[in-house]
Amino acid sequence: MKVNPFKIMGLVGLALAVISAFVQFEYMSLILLLLGLVIGVSIAVEDSVRVIVTALALSALSGVFMHIPSVGEYLVKIFGAAGTLAAGGALTVITRNMWNRFKP
Repeated sequence: MKVNPFKIMGLVGLALAVISAFVQFEYMSLILLLLGLVIGVSIAVEDSVRVIVTALALSALSGVFMHIPSVGEYLVKIFGAAGTLAAGGALTVITRNMWNRFKP
């Protein structure tokens, strides 16, 4: 496995997503979104659909865990934060695709 700065940022983002379930920090969502935007630069064109679907699925389905006793609330927060991270990457991919389609 080749480690590059984007993978390290992704791992840091996932760690922050887990930490955000237990520690309240006002700007955590902003940090995760910005990390996702930067990570999105490294996403290959052929993985665009996978990233967009991942962001949508994590954001939409994170609430499913709410009814699990004791840990459900934490799982919702973790997967919701991971969805924010993925959404940043998806926004970068979508913006890049639009630019490539409409650039002069």
